[in-house]
Amino acid sequence: MTSHSNSPQHHHSSNHHSTDQGTPGTELVVDIGPIAHGGHFVARHEGRVIFVRHGIPGEKVRIRLTDSGDASRFWRADVVEVLEGSPDRVPHFWKQADSLGSWSRGTAPVGGAELGHISLQRQRALKAEVLAEQLKRLAGLDLATEVEAVGDNHDGGLGWRTRASFAVTPKGRLGMHAHRSDVVLPIKEMPLALSGVNDLKLWDLDLSGITRVEVAVPSNGSRPLILLAPEESTSPKRLHSIVSQLPQDVSVASFDPGKGEVLQLRGRTWVQETAAGHDYRVTGEGFWQIHKDAPDTLVGAVTGYLSQGGYLQPGAAVADLYAGAGLFTAPLADAVGVTGSVLSVEGAPGTSRDARKNLHGQSQVEIVQGRVERVLHQRARSFDSLLLDPPRAGAGKAVVKQLMATGPRAIAYVSCDPASFARDLGYFHQGGWRLESLRAFDLYPNTHHLETVGLIVPAA
Repeated sequence: MTSHSNSPQHHHSSNHHSTDQGTPGTELVVDIGPIAHGGHFVARHEGRVIFVRHGIPGEKVRIRLTDSGDASRFWRADVVEVLEGSPDRVPHFWKQADSLGSWSRGTAPVGGAELGHISLQRQRALKAEVLAEQLKRLAGLDLATEVEAVGDNHDGGLGWRTRASFAVTPKGRLGMHAHRSDVVLPIKEMPLALSGVNDLKLWDLDLSGITRVEVAVPSNGSRPLILLAPEESTSPKRLHSIVSQLPQDVSVASFDPGKGEVLQLRGRTWVQETAAGHDYRVTGEGFWQIHKDAPDTLVGAVTGYLSQGGYLQPGAAVADLYAGAGLFTAPLADAVGVTGSVLSVEGAPGTSRDARKNLHGQSQVEIVQGRVERVLHQRARSFDSLLLDPPRAGAGKAVVKQLMATGPRAIAYVSCDPASFARDLGYFHQGGWRLESLRAFDLYPNTHHLETVGLIVPAA
């Protein structure tokens, strides 16, 4: 389980630096402790905490400091050699994301598959530990929740991403960033993505003049979309020459990440997604769940919770907050029927326009574009149940207070971040509400991310 480099200077490299200085590049030997939120593991050296990536609890490893210095409260590091390995360590499936191999070649690994060296079963157990720890620390809850596998369990946690985001190297090749770094490393494959993403062979192109490339390949087989973010100085002619290298059956658009503008270059500026018996158009960078099985999995979990509790039935008034293109709005509208009502609130203008198109046939749905707190404030009305799927930062204290004030009998909360979810849950507890049920899903295998769906009800 050791790396290839056993040369004497390799083993004594940490002696060349005074370890108190903690210069990046210094190597130390440490024991790996528990997993922490964010995809790293806690180790200690001379009393200082080091957040180490690419380890497993219980291992003895050699690490290389990547982010350190006297003033830092804690340091960061990557594992470069395993001295005593865990039985759960597996060969990494992606050469460029493998810390041991990358550092032995003198370069950092790319981010995006930071748990790829751990068996899937152990990954899910570690994610469950992170969730339990956040719930305990931020919501005062003692609760163990299994992290459930989704989709085909024989895929090794590969080939699930319908969306991929790439950077471009200074030489114009497709690349990805090293963790917390401006360095862009060229890549030749993306094993976590659907084969449709890899089949585009974007790594063969000269992408000079482009800063970012976003790819959306719907799992229903409909037309893919490639978004190109050009540098300010890139000429229309240069852009056109890149488009001409791309497969004919793919839509291409340029986009401005700052302004959120999407301009058609060829084909359409949106993709057609399918979930829960509905079709959805999603424009440009508009939000859509990344895992091919995520939309159906999450819709099933949410409608299951709300229906079983009797909170979602014909004639009910419900709200879908942070609604995106309407993934949840459409099935909620089906459930409440024409005698019920669904208020769908989304802040991003482009995504809100998508929701209007996706739900135009359903008269019981009202779509409002704006910040959730502002819309709720303007429409002081009560709901039978609420659903929220906020961005990573969560809903926050002010919105949680507003949600409780609308007097629903239940709230379904979909979260992609256990820390912000647990913090918001703490606010619900303070307001006299409790967590009735919780499910967690491994929608991001081989990364540290997970998704939770909670049912929150008044405690009385």
